[in-house]
Amino acid sequence: MPVSLLGAAEIRALAAELDVTPTKKLGQNFVVDANTVRRIVQIAAVQPHEHVVEVGPGLGSLTLAILSTGARVTAVEIDHRLAARLPETAASHGVDDGALTVVDADALRVTELPGEPTVLVANLPYNVSVPVLLHFLETFAHLKRGVVMVQAEVGERLAAPPGSKTYGAPSVKAAWYGPWRLAGTVSRHVFWPVPGVDSVLVAFSRDLEPRGTEAERRRTFEIVDAAFGQRRKMLRQALSSTLGGSAAASAVLEAAGIDPTLRGEQLTIDDFVAVARQRPAR
Repeated sequence: MPVSLLGAAEIRALAAELDVTPTKKLGQNFVVDANTVRRIVQIAAVQPHEHVVEVGPGLGSLTLAILSTGARVTAVEIDHRLAARLPETAASHGVDDGALTVVDADALRVTELPGEPTVLVANLPYNVSVPVLLHFLETFAHLKRGVVMVQAEVGERLAAPPGSKTYGAPSVKAAWYGPWRLAGTVSRHVFWPVPGVDSVLVAFSRDLEPRGTEAERRRTFEIVDAAFGQRRKMLRQALSSTLGGSAAASAVLEAAGIDPTLRGEQLTIDDFVAVARQRPAR
């Protein structure tokens, strides 16, 4: 039996049954348009027998669309009521036993995922989308690619190239793991409740080889935070407190082949890594 998807009326009925009112605190906006979840799964190129992790499945709209491909899903849900109801919803919509695993937990605190999923597909809560993405990429090396729906402004930052107005610390940190691209826009009107902003789809793939060691990643991210914490200042000033003063910062930057008068927004991830490698571990 093919897996059937949720419709708008059933989503509202489920929410009423569970006494769930979408909250800003949890960043909840439920997708009520079946064509949108089909499109997300298509862009993610989910294949039968792949193992997908979904963060914030909510009432199950996107979950069922992923499962309809024949893939397995591990869904991480912070709301206990939603986590408890999801397997029942899946079973009533034709999902085979064993195809869905629900982890009732805060995604930012999850450190183990059963079965080591390789694909991330999610409608991420607006308020924690970047922290969740970076936590999952840092913690789960088995994640190889993914497509996430996020607030348009956040998605543009994640995919921004150096030198652009939206390029910042999230752009550089995301690039540590591999390339990112905008993969489509999503109207605010496919959500319930309707948010005040539009959304975008962002696709990523992990580089085949790690960019550096975990110690180098931590040093790189510290330098990135310092550079963008005072983004209007030249790097020799912005990094002075992190690198032991303006003169020391200039010396480290020059040793890395970076002009100390540049600003953080002009550097690539490789430039930041080069600076981190010149700075001794503490």
